Amino acid sequence: MTNTKIGYVLYERMLSSALSLPIEMWKAAASCYLAEQTISSEKQGKYTFKRYKPENILTIRTVSTNKNPILTHSNFSIIADTTFKEESDYDVIYLPALWRNPRLIIRKYPEMLQWLADQASKGTRIAAVGTGCCFLAEAGLLDGKPATTHWHYFKQFTHDYPRVNLQTRYFLTQSDNLFCAASVKALSDLTIHFIETIYGKHVATYTQRTFFHEIRSHFERQCYQVENKPHPDEDIMQVQTWIKENCTTDISMQVLADMTGMSLRNFNRRFKNATDISPLQYLLTVRIESAINMLQSTNLTIQEIASLVGYQDIAHFNRQFKQKTTISPGEYRKTVRAKMFCLNN
Repeated sequence: MTNTKIGYVLYERMLSSALSLPIEMWKAAASCYLAEQTISSEKQGKYTFKRYKPENILTIRTVSTNKNPILTHSNFSIIADTTFKEESDYDVIYLPALWRNPRLIIRKYPEMLQWLADQASKGTRIAAVGTGCCFLAEAGLLDGKPATTHWHYFKQFTHDYPRVNLQTRYFLTQSDNLFCAASVKALSDLTIHFIETIYGKHVATYTQRTFFHEIRSHFERQCYQVENKPHPDEDIMQVQTWIKENCTTDISMQVLADMTGMSLRNFNRRFKNATDISPLQYLLTVRIESAINMLQSTNLTIQEIASLVGYQDIAHFNRQFKQKTTISPGEYRKTVRAKMFCLNN
């Protein structure tokens, strides 16, 4: 069992919300993972996981230039666990947002820029939020790459870092191992993505349900990534739009191919080349997303929702829903409704 090491960089006037929330999420995920492993081991007659605690598989460290108290925007001080010179190996590094203009603070931490460059060259995943993204840009790590930041700083960011491909329409961007989040909410979605890559989808979903009333949008669907830019295949784009508008009907892949004037084999190939998934997988995803919206916003029965999104067999619908979200439609609705405020309570 490997130990995941998370580093949080500290600096003056940082927003502590970008520090505390991800830490709690990681700790909850590690506890869930260990609980699942213990149950699995007991079923197999093995007890190898009982001696483990969350801290055995997850190490969280705060890091800065020194161990002097650092005053946050909330007006309380934090002392770093370690310094840039003392420790260097991390799996994920977080850069919190700054309050107001970040340029003065950035100038106070020149050694951090080289440290970030060294971390990036190792392949360490670095996640910056809001104006914390300016540290990555200042280090030259975002030159020619997509990035985002807090909306209030778009104009200044473009002026200060003209070589960065600022994506104002996206709350998350990824370029290799560099991630930018526009807000703390977006950072929490990114943290769920990291948790899933390390502890698995079930643990990630559990963490979502623990901290948020809804199942968040999947990382790949809301993040601008270099390798997943909008595709130029207009025929396939038209089919995607048609599927979204008609996903509740009985859709044949042959009919879709006929709409484009392609053979079924050529259509499947073109669609996958453009979107990275098959047309059938795309249709199933659209249907489940439509069902999720209905579970959140209507009082329709699960049977009615299944029928409305194109499933006559509710058992098949339940299996497809659980495959996409790891929980059943009933469990999903219970999670959402249990945390909704009600005037009658």
